[in-house]
Amino acid sequence: QVQLVESGGGLVQAGGSLRLSCAASGRTFSSYVMGWFRQAPGKEREFVGAITWSGGDTYYPDSMKGRFTISRDNAKNTVYLQMNSLKPEDTAVYYCAAAPGTRSQYVYWGQGTQVTVAS
Repeated sequence: QVQLVESGGGLVQAGGSLRLSCAASGRTFSSYVMGWFRQAPGKEREFVGAITWSGGDTYYPDSMKGRFTISRDNAKNTVYLQMNSLKPEDTAVYYCAAAPGTRSQYVYWGQGTQVTVAS
């Protein structure tokens, strides 16, 4: 079955960096879009950005541009989220997800990884 497994979360000081990984398995994702989302306690889920498996095109909302970078390694079937200059407000559970296309809903989700940024 399809699995998305995130890793790389943890506790980091403000101003630090973390790289999250999302290992995908169970099907061919070549035409899929892989997205990163986050959800802080008491808040709605927030879109962090996305990348296409095939061309590596990336998309970020304006609020995420500059400090977050998404990349992928096709050989490892893994997508990454590089987070720099972290702030306490970045504290959240981070999820990766997969959508069949750029205009499709995300149908596969990982279990999430906790990121805590200490001030």
